[in-house]
Amino acid sequence: MSSGGYRPIAVGGQGDYIRLSDGRQILDACGGAAVTCLGHGNQEVIDAMAAQASQLSYAAHGFFDNNSRRELAEWFKSTSQRLLPTSLGSEAMEGAMKLAHEYLVWKGEPRRINYISREVSYHGITLGSLALGGHLTRRAPFESLLLPGVHRIPPCNEYRQRLQDESDDEFVLRKASELEEAFLELGPQTVTAFIAEPVVGAASGCIPAVPGYFPAMKAVCDKYGALLILDEVMSGMGRTGTLHAWEQEGVVPDIQAVGKGLAAGYQPVSAILAGDKVSDLMDAHSWPHLPRLPAGLRHSPEGAYLEKLLKEKLGIYTYVGNIRGRGLFWGIEFVKDKTSKEPFDPRLQIAQQVHSAALAASYNVAIYYGQGCAGQKG
Repeated sequence: MSSGGYRPIAVGGQGDYIRLSDGRQILDACGGAAVTCLGHGNQEVIDAMAAQASQLSYAAHGFFDNNSRRELAEWFKSTSQRLLPTSLGSEAMEGAMKLAHEYLVWKGEPRRINYISREVSYHGITLGSLALGGHLTRRAPFESLLLPGVHRIPPCNEYRQRLQDESDDEFVLRKASELEEAFLELGPQTVTAFIAEPVVGAASGCIPAVPGYFPAMKAVCDKYGALLILDEVMSGMGRTGTLHAWEQEGVVPDIQAVGKGLAAGYQPVSAILAGDKVSDLMDAHSWPHLPRLPAGLRHSPEGAYLEKLLKEKLGIYTYVGNIRGRGLFWGIEFVKDKTSKEPFDPRLQIAQQVHSAALAASYNVAIYYGQGCAGQKG
C-alpha cells in the first residue's frame, strides 16, 4: 500500500476519484467513512462555501441570527421534525442523549437515567456516545470512564440470529421481547431511551432490520414511556434510498442524529433532529428555534443496480457469506465456512487485507472495512 507502513498521501480529488502523491487515481468506492456523498471537488458546493466565507464566517448563536440559518430553516420546514445543528456525529449523539434526559426531566421524570442500546453497535467517540456503543475494540481503553447506566441487547442480525423456519413476525416478536426484558430488568421507570442504527454501519457492516422490527421496538418504548433515538449519522441523508433510513421502517423516531452525508465532507456538520413530542416541550422551555426538516428524498435506481451487481459478481464466492444493505449502503461479510457461517479468526485481519489489496496499484479502489464484527456478540 505504501512504503514504511505509512498511508498513501492524498493530494487532490475530483468526482469519485482521489489523486495520490504518486500519481495514482483511486476510486473512492466508500466515500471515506461513508461521508463524501457529493463527490470530491464539487464546484457548486465550493462556490457556495466561498461566497459565504467572503460575507460572514461566524456569528455567535447566542447573540445573532443570520441569513444562512434562516435559509436553512426555510429549506427544512416541510415536516414536523426540527433540527439543531452541531459539528460532529459523536456530538449529535451526545446531544441526543442529553436532550432525551432533559425532555423527561421537563416531564417530571428525573429518575430516568438508564439507556438501552444494542451489542455490536457504534455511536461515537465522546465518552457518552462511546458508552452507548457496543463496539468492544473502541470501548476497551476507556471502560473505566464510561457511563454505567447503559444496557445492551442483541442486535437485529437476521443472518446470524434468525432461527430455522422462523418467520419475520416470530423473529420480531423475539427481538421485542429482548427489549422488554431489558426494561423490566432495569425498572421501566428508570429508562430514558432505546438507541439504534436503522442500518448498522461500521460496527457490523450494513445490517438492515427485518420488516416490522422498529415499529415493534417503538411500541415497547411507548408502553413504558421511554423515547426512541435513531442514529443515522452514517445511514442517513439519502444513503439508504430515502432521506432518512427510518422512512422505510414505518416508524418516526422521537430524536434522531444525522451527520456525514449532511455536509458530505465539505464542512464538519451534524444535527440533532427532534420530533413533535420533544420539540413541543422544547418550545415550552424556551429552547432556541429549530429549523424544520424536509420530507423524504428517494435515490435513483443506482442502489438496486448496485445490489444486483454485488450479488451476481460476488455472491458466488466460497468466502462471501452475506451481502446486505439498502440504497447505496452495502456491506459484505466474509466467512471461513459458508454453510456453518463460521467467521474467520479476527487475528487474520481478513477485511483489512481485502482493503489493502483493493487499494494497491493493481486495483486502485478504496473500500471501507470493519474487522472482527462477527467475533463480537450478535
